[in-house]
Amino acid sequence: MRYLIIVFSLLFSSIVLAQESVEEATTKAVEGFLYGASINDHKVHDNFWAEELTYTSSTGNRFGKEHLMSGVKSSKTKVPEEVEVWYEAEDIEVKQFGDTVVFNFTLTAEEEGKVTKYYYNTGVLIERDGRWQAVNWNATEVPE
Repeated sequence: MRYLIIVFSLLFSSIVLAQESVEEATTKAVEGFLYGASINDHKVHDNFWAEELTYTSSTGNRFGKEHLMSGVKSSKTKVPEEVEVWYEAEDIEVKQFGDTVVFNFTLTAEEEGKVTKYYYNTGVLIERDGRWQAVNWNATEVPE
């Protein structure tokens, strides 16, 4: 009996250790999205943005997924060699509230190997069908 308890404990702890933390999973999701946004991958956008998305842009415009996707679909996906601006996340802060995550970070826009712009971004993410999706997103350009 003692042997079974030890084996069960080891198996359970291995499963727990193998699972990603919410912070790791959401960071991976956002970083994967930013790569997809850099190359303008329509599929990546469609998977990341929830149907009920509210997006507030750095210019103060507010719109939903349908409007956002129309802009994405109007231009083609790029191969990495054609990318002019690469987007990345810095200063990541993840706050979990039950099944919801508030994901704060500084978005950088890099052109020709140099960061040219910074944006404060906040996304509200929920997990659906094994993936994290943004239901709300706010972008604010950091003044120079």
